[in-house]
Amino acid sequence: MTDPSPAVAAAIEGELRLLDPVVRASAEQLARMLHPGFREIGTSGRLWDRDTIITVLTTPDPDAPRPGPLTASRMRGEELADDLVHLTFDTESRGLRSHRSSLWRLTASGWRLYFHQATPFIDDPFAEI
Repeated sequence: MTDPSPAVAAAIEGELRLLDPVVRASAEQLARMLHPGFREIGTSGRLWDRDTIITVLTTPDPDAPRPGPLTASRMRGEELADDLVHLTFDTESRGLRSHRSSLWRLTASGWRLYFHQATPFIDDPFAEI
């Protein structure tokens, strides 16, 4: 297997940082990493915008269950253009497993997450590897 391109490596580094609970709890760090046009389709199917996801992650509801730490696996990326990288990977948190897809865009301030989607899944012996 060859090493990823610098663009793919930067997107992977960014994605792994976004899985860090310290980063997820910091509005400043999230604002630097999320593109102004950021959108996410979460595991529930809900559509999130940048401001809402930053608020939800950084001002937790004490009555809402908090997700556990996310672990990532099978992360791979492809450079679609000089300024666009597509990542796919799986995560697991407290037994919930999700296939994930992210688009990272290069901006004047560096690589920023532009779009993210998470789809829950269960073990499937016929699933693609």
